[in-house]
Amino acid sequence: MNFVTHLECANCGLQYDALLVHNLCTVCQRPMWVKYDLEAIRRAFPKAKLAGRPPTLWRYLELLPVRDPAKIVSLTETVSPILETSRLGATLGARRLYIKDESRLPTGSFKSRGMAMAITKANEFGIKKVAVPTAGNAGGALAAYAARAGMAAYVFMPEDTPVINQKECYLAGAKTFLVNGLITDCGRIVGEGRKTKGWFDVSTLKEPYRIEGKKTMGLELAEQFDWELPDAILYPTGGGTGLIGMWKAFAELAALGWLKSDRRPKMFACQSEGCAPIATAFARGERFAPKFEPAVTIASGIRVPAAVGDFMILDAVRASGGEALATPEADIPKWMKLAASQEGIALCPETAVCLGALEVLLQRGVLHPEERILIFNTGAAQKYPEAVHEQLPRLDIGQPINWAEI
Repeated sequence: MNFVTHLECANCGLQYDALLVHNLCTVCQRPMWVKYDLEAIRRAFPKAKLAGRPPTLWRYLELLPVRDPAKIVSLTETVSPILETSRLGATLGARRLYIKDESRLPTGSFKSRGMAMAITKANEFGIKKVAVPTAGNAGGALAAYAARAGMAAYVFMPEDTPVINQKECYLAGAKTFLVNGLITDCGRIVGEGRKTKGWFDVSTLKEPYRIEGKKTMGLELAEQFDWELPDAILYPTGGGTGLIGMWKAFAELAALGWLKSDRRPKMFACQSEGCAPIATAFARGERFAPKFEPAVTIASGIRVPAAVGDFMILDAVRASGGEALATPEADIPKWMKLAASQEGIALCPETAVCLGALEVLLQRGVLHPEERILIFNTGAAQKYPEAVHEQLPRLDIGQPINWAEI
């Protein structure tokens, strides 16, 4: 049973028919929310019904926009684990530090969640062509799920996007193009091609359903923490769909009465100083973020100089009592190595900025050592070989080994 009532513009509040295909609000060109009859869900779907359901994001089907389960496009999006990190936490000064590892998902990043939902809805609507601008992982996820659904996929990415992301799009059969610009330039191309090529634009927050897939991160962590949310969540932020989606999930869970208390986590949007539009707008007290130039960071997934959902990110951060902040670009490899060497967790460069942010927040007293702090590892470090430049020592088998150097 589907409980969606309508779509609603997150900016102007205009309502739309959820049975029709939509991108942005036609009046103000801003993103739309999926709205549910939460009272009907509360009556029909007690959380006890979760018992015995498969450990995938589809276990929350009543809280998702799927109308026809037969149209679901899935690669088995598993519930990602939450790992306690005592050694890493001790180094940073946080006694209860956790990492939710999204690299376990089918395409190696949290983008699997959003694209599984977006392509499922496209499949329901009978859409045959989809297109996306990407800084990396979103393109690979779109390509994989479009292939799974038998759809044609078009991917446009900056020419310096990690090579692995380029190749995974190609291998999945997507028509993949490198653009001598940023993700915003790729987005312009996708928008301009809608009429000519007839594809559906699956850009971040330019359709209503990727956010519903990302929302499942919040549903999962609530269940994993036995319905008592952590004190703080640090999230690497580019387009911000995951942060916005989690904040929506927490509100829906509260309305259903599933949470043990009304306390919500403080949400921290973490960026690199190389591309920090949200952090800049937060510091200035602004609701909308001017385009950030020049946008330069090895954390390609958060190299988003202008986010269409900027106000949604900033609204959620402020409502939670959190912050948006940026940390030094040069420290990213250091944080990646620290997490891997102390805990064996291969953090992507986007998540590395969260460790820098956590250090700052603890030093400033914004966060406290005893609080439960959760960081999202949004992708696998193995997809970013360009982010690590360390040269390893070589041994010459024709020469005696100098054991003092080993």
